[in-house]
Amino acid sequence: MNFEKAEAHVAASLREGADLRLKVAGNCGRQIVDAALLISDCLAAGGKLLLFGNGGSAADAQHLAAEFVRQIEALARPGDVAIGISTSGNSANVLAAMKQAANQNLKTIGLAGKDGGLLARASDISVTVPAANPARIQECHIAIGHIWCEPVEFDQRLRRLAA
Repeated sequence: MNFEKAEAHVAASLREGADLRLKVAGNCGRQIVDAALLISDCLAAGGKLLLFGNGGSAADAQHLAAEFVRQIEALARPGDVAIGISTSGNSANVLAAMKQAANQNLKTIGLAGKDGGLLARASDISVTVPAANPARIQECHIAIGHIWCEPVEFDQRLRRLAA
């Protein structure tokens, strides 16, 4: 394998990304500030921030939505269910969101790894995957989530057939 060629490709890709960020800083700074202020004003007024996308952009929207821990505060109502997910069981933002959920009278479910950490104790129901490897824990969390979806999807199918 030609490592020099591969390393040159990696360096070129990183330079391309850095150059683009500099271009965005020069061309989009004002719009980024305007958007940040709009978002801040919306959340301060108790409004909702809705993010969406298609394909990879949907994953980006999901990532950004997760960065706004205030989603519980903004969207939740008493009687709702909040599911906090943390491979360590000790993620500060997840714990803060779970505390907020409890303060708003939501039922809470924790999906954790290792020994469950603080998340297990902060949850009404805790499902702890007893492993240390984050990849294996996340694989189990996704499988558990899919299992949770099955009865809901079955119920929705029955309701459509009965309508």
